Amino acid sequence: MAGELGNERDDHSRKSTDFADELAEFSDTRRRWRVSARLDELFRTISLYAVPAAIMLLSGLVLMFQESQYAVRGETPLTFQAQGDFPATFGPPMVQGVLERAPTVRQFSTHLSEAPVWFRFTVPPVGAAQHTIIEFPSRHAQTLVCWRNPDAPAIGRADRSVVSGAIRMSKAGFSIDLGPLVAPVTLLCEGTFSGPAHLTLVAWPASELRISEREFHRSNGLLEGGLLTLSAFVLVTAIINKEWLYVLFAAWLIGNLRLAANSLGADTQWLERAIPIDLDALVRKATFAIYYVLTYSLFTQLFKRELRLVGLGWMVMVLQWAGVVLCCAAIALPYAHFIPVLWAVAALGIVIVLVLLTRILVLTRSRVAMWYSASLAIVLFATFSEVIAAAFNARALSSALNSVTAALFSSLMAALAIAEQMRAEHQGKLEAQTELRNAYDVTPVGLFTLDDQGVFVRGNAALHTMLGIPDTEERTFRWDQFFGQNTWRMLLDVAQHSDESELEILSLPRDDGRTSRYLVKAIFSAGRIEGSLQDITERARTMEQLRYLAENDPLTGVSNRRGIEKALGEAVRTLSDARPAALAYLDLDRFKLVNDLFGHAAGDEVLRQACDRMRARLSADQSVGRTGGDEFIVVFRDATIKEAAAVARRLVDAICGEPYQIGDRAFQVRASAGVIELTADMRVPDAISSADRACREAKKSRRELVVYERGAAAFRERLAELRLIDALDAGLTPNTLFLEMQPIMEMASPGESLNFEVLLRMRDSDGNIVPASRVISAAEENGSIGMIDKWVLTNTLAWIDLNRDRLTKTRFVCVNLSGASLNDEHFIRDIFATLAVHERAVGLLCIEITETVALHDLDNTRRFVDRIHQLGGRIALDDFGAGFSSFSYLKDLAVDAIKIDGAFVKSMAAHPANLAIVEAIVALAKNLGIRSVAEWVEDAATLEALSELGVDYVQGFLIARPQTPEAILAADSAVSFVRDPQLASLLVELGDAYYPRHRTKSALH
Repeated sequence: MAGELGNERDDHSRKSTDFADELAEFSDTRRRWRVSARLDELFRTISLYAVPAAIMLLSGLVLMFQESQYAVRGETPLTFQAQGDFPATFGPPMVQGVLERAPTVRQFSTHLSEAPVWFRFTVPPVGAAQHTIIEFPSRHAQTLVCWRNPDAPAIGRADRSVVSGAIRMSKAGFSIDLGPLVAPVTLLCEGTFSGPAHLTLVAWPASELRISEREFHRSNGLLEGGLLTLSAFVLVTAIINKEWLYVLFAAWLIGNLRLAANSLGADTQWLERAIPIDLDALVRKATFAIYYVLTYSLFTQLFKRELRLVGLGWMVMVLQWAGVVLCCAAIALPYAHFIPVLWAVAALGIVIVLVLLTRILVLTRSRVAMWYSASLAIVLFATFSEVIAAAFNARALSSALNSVTAALFSSLMAALAIAEQMRAEHQGKLEAQTELRNAYDVTPVGLFTLDDQGVFVRGNAALHTMLGIPDTEERTFRWDQFFGQNTWRMLLDVAQHSDESELEILSLPRDDGRTSRYLVKAIFSAGRIEGSLQDITERARTMEQLRYLAENDPLTGVSNRRGIEKALGEAVRTLSDARPAALAYLDLDRFKLVNDLFGHAAGDEVLRQACDRMRARLSADQSVGRTGGDEFIVVFRDATIKEAAAVARRLVDAICGEPYQIGDRAFQVRASAGVIELTADMRVPDAISSADRACREAKKSRRELVVYERGAAAFRERLAELRLIDALDAGLTPNTLFLEMQPIMEMASPGESLNFEVLLRMRDSDGNIVPASRVISAAEENGSIGMIDKWVLTNTLAWIDLNRDRLTKTRFVCVNLSGASLNDEHFIRDIFATLAVHERAVGLLCIEITETVALHDLDNTRRFVDRIHQLGGRIALDDFGAGFSSFSYLKDLAVDAIKIDGAFVKSMAAHPANLAIVEAIVALAKNLGIRSVAEWVEDAATLEALSELGVDYVQGFLIARPQTPEAILAADSAVSFVRDPQLASLLVELGDAYYPRHRTKSALH
C-alpha cells in the first residue's frame, strides 16, 4: 500500500513539473510574439511616416540651399544690331553697311514674321586658353548663316536637318565655335525664325557650354522620364480599375509633357527620335489644340458635380466653342497666324477656369479644386517667370521653378487632385457600404446568402429572428431544414433559370405545429444565391379574407353579386345537353316593412335566417348569392328547368313557411321567385335580367313562382330589349329616331285650336316601329334617357321655330321629360341653354313631368317650374292620380295643367269609382285654376262624360292617333283629324254646350 502511495506521489510530481514547463514555454512564446508585433509596428511607422517625411524635407532643403552640379559661370549676353526688312537683292556687304548704323539691342523680336533677319555683333574674348562659342538659344530658329568677312565665304551654315562649318546644333538652337580669341571679332549673320521668336546671343567658354548642354539634356530626360512614368502608372491604374477619367488624365500628362518640351525647345523629337522638319509646325499646332481639348475634358469631368452646383453653364459653353475655334485654326492657319489665336484662346480659357475654380472653392471648399488650382498656379507662375526674364533680360524669378520643374510639379498637383477625387470616391463607397450594411442589418425583411448546397453563408438579424437561427451559427444551418428539400429545388431553379425570381413558400411545421408563409426573391450570382425572405403569413390571411369578402356577402355568408355572377358564368361556360343549368331570382316581398318598423338590426337577422334556410335546402351543385338588399340569385348546375323549379318552390316555402323569431318578436316574410332555363349563348347580365323579370311577374301576379323555359315569349321580348339597348349604345341617328304628334282637343272650341303632344318613335333595323314604352325602358336601363330627352326637346323647338307662322291655332305643344333627366344637373343646364336659343318657340312649350317625379324633390321641382315660367313656358303634371300622395302639394307647385292618368279615364264609364276620382280631380283643378287634360279617350260615351264633368282638354284615339309633323301642319284644327261624321256633330254639340256650363276661359290659351 505504501509503495502504491509513493508511486502516485511521484506521478503527481512529474505531472506538476511537466505543467510548469509547458506554462513557462507558453510565456516565452507570448513574449516573443509581443516583441515581434512591436517591431512590426515600429517598422511600419518608420516606412509609412518617417522615411517619406525625411525624403521630402531633405529634398526641399537641397533644392533651396544646395547649388546644382550643373551651375554654370562665364556666359556673357551680347549686344547686337539687327534688322529684318532688307530687300532680297541686298548681299552681306550692303547689309553690314546698313547694320553699322542700327541701334544696339540685347533682344530682337520677329513679331511672328518668317522673313530673314540680319544681325551684326562683336564677340569679346572669354578666356585666353578656351574656345569662344556663341549660342543662338532661340528654339524658333530655323536656319542660320554667319560671316567673319562679308566679302568672304560663310564660316558656317545650318538648318534643323543639316549643319556645316563652324555652326552646330546646341540645346534648342544653334551655336558657332570661334576658337580661341585674343582680340574682339565682329560677325554678320542671317537667320530665319518661325513663331514668336526672340533673338538673343550668349558668348560661352567651351567648357561651360558643355555643362549647360548636359543640364539641358538631363532636364529633357527628367521631363520625359518622369511624365511618361507617371502617365504609364496612371494608365495601368485606369485599366485595372476601369476608370476612364484616369485614362483621360494619362493622356493629359502626355500633353503636358509635349507642352513642357515645347517650352524647353525639345519638342523636335519624341522618344529620342527626331520629328521631320517639315512636320514641326503641324505637330506643334496639333499639340496645342489637342492639349486644350484634353484639359477641357479633364476639367469638366473632374468637376462635373461642382459645375452643376455653381451654375455658369454659359462659361462652360464658351470653353467648348473656344476649343472648336482652336482646332479649326490648327487645321486651316499657318503656324505664324495660328499663334495669335492660341494666345487669345488660352488667355480666355485661363480666365474662365480661374473664375469657375474660385466659384467652386467658395461654394464647396473642394480639396480637389484646391489641388487643381495649385497645379494651375504653378504653370502660370513658371510662364510669368520666363516672360519677365525674357522681357527684362533678367534671371528667372525662381531658378528651381523652370519649364521642366513646372511641368513636373503641375502634373504632380493634378495627380494629387485626381488622387483626392479617388479618395473622395473611395470614402463615398465606404460610406455607401456602411449604409448598405446598416440597412442590411436593420431591414425588417430577412436577407440571406446561400451557397450552391443550400447552406446559409450570411443573413441579417431579421432572418435570424424569422427562422430562429443563432447569430454566430448561421453556417451550420441549411435551407431544407426550414422549408424542405422540394422547396430548395424550386428556389434553385427559380434563381438560376426563371425570369420571375419570386416565390411563395410554406415553412415546415414548427414544434408547436404552426407554419408560416413566406415570399422569397432570389438571384443566382457568382455561384451563390442572394435573396430576401419576407414573412407574409398575416398578409396571406388578410388576402384570403379579402378574397372571401370580394365574392361573399359579409352579412349572410353567401356569395355576393360578384361571386354569384362568377358561378353563373362558369355554369354557362360548361353548359351542354348533358349538363343543363338554370337560374332563379328571389325577392323578399315584405322585407322593407320589417326594416321600417323594427330597424335594420332586425332586418339583418331576417336576412341571415333566410340564407340559412336556403343553404339548408341546396346541394353542392347549387349556389346562392345576395345581389341586393332583399334579392337573391340561385344557380343550378347540372339541373333541368323542372328540377330547378322544384327546388325554387322549396326555397320559397322555406322562406315563407315559418315566421322569423327575432328576440321576442316573430315576423312573417313572403317571397317571390323567377326561374329561367339557361342557354349557351346567354350573357350573364342578360340571364340575371330575364330571371329578375320572371320574379317581378311572379310578384305582380301573386303567384310566388314564375318559370321561363327555353323559347318563352318573355325571352324573345327581352332579346328585343337587349338589341334596342345595343342600338342605343351604338349612338342615335335621325334614321332610327323620329317624332310623331297626337292632337289634344279643346272641349270649349274644338275647331279653333290645334294643340298636340310630341311623341318619340323609333324604327328598328327592319323598319318596324318599336313600342315607345320599350324605347324608354331600354334607354333608362342603359343610361341614355337624358340624351334622348335632349334630342326630342331640341328637335321639337327647332321644328316650332321653323313652322311658327303656320301654327296659328296652336296654343301649346306638350313634351315629356323623364325623371332621370330632371334629376341630372348637366341635363338641366343644357336644356335651359337650348331654351335660351329658341326663345320664340318657348312660348308654345308645355313640359310634362310625372307626379312621382315632381314629388321626389319638391324644392328642386319648384325651382325648375319657376325657371320655365320665367322663360314663358308651361308645366303640366302627367299621369295625375296614379300616385299615392295627397293633393296638398298642388297649392305650392304652380303648374299650368294636370293630365289625368289614362287608367282612370279609360274605364270610368264602366266603373263608378273611377268616374268619381276623375270628377274629383277635375273639380280640384277648377278650384285651383289649373287646366285639366283627360288621356286615353277612346269612345264617345267617355267623351260625353268628360264634357259633363267639365274637362278642358281631351286626348286619345277617339280624336286622333299620333300624326306626322307634316299632317299637323296641313290640319286646320284637332277636328280635322276626325273622320266619323257623327263624332264631328257630337263635338260641335259639346262645344256649344260647354260655355253655358263652364264659364272659365282656359289658362293655356
